[in-house]
Amino acid sequence: MHKVERLSEEQARPILPKLVALLQDSVHSGSSVGFLPPLTFEAAKAYWLETLNEVAQGKRILLVSSEAGDVTGAVQLALVTKQNGLHRAEVQKLLVHTSFRNRGIARALMGAVEESARAVGRTLLVLDTEQGSIAEKLYEKCGYTRAGIIPQYARSADYSLISTVLFYKLL
Repeated sequence: MHKVERLSEEQARPILPKLVALLQDSVHSGSSVGFLPPLTFEAAKAYWLETLNEVAQGKRILLVSSEAGDVTGAVQLALVTKQNGLHRAEVQKLLVHTSFRNRGIARALMGAVEESARAVGRTLLVLDTEQGSIAEKLYEKCGYTRAGIIPQYARSADYSLISTVLFYKLL
């Protein structure tokens, strides 16, 4: 059975190589999460070190799912720090390792991210994802409302431009 935990920077640092592998697996399997393949270990590690720095500063929440010592997935909550936005946060980098997909991990991570948002007083969550992706369907099933579509928002692995769908959820 997988478990989902909120990790501090100190708790996440020892599993940094597993987080790097998770990100590489997601990017190399076609997930649109801000990177293009091939994603080097060094680039993925640099991303995670920056992320862990934000976790240490209280600007980001990191939730990690694991099973029998394996990192199976992760999701982040970027906390808005502007005075007029202290009620909102952005769900980012929902990742599930390809070896562990279709086991309810993504839904468990989304449930945990919403719980974490409530715990820190956030009542509005926003996110974006590639139009037509599996993630788009997942967010709809999780009760997120489509706010709109931005055409040609990002590059895909084949370098074509893809549209992104914006979602929100009031907690």
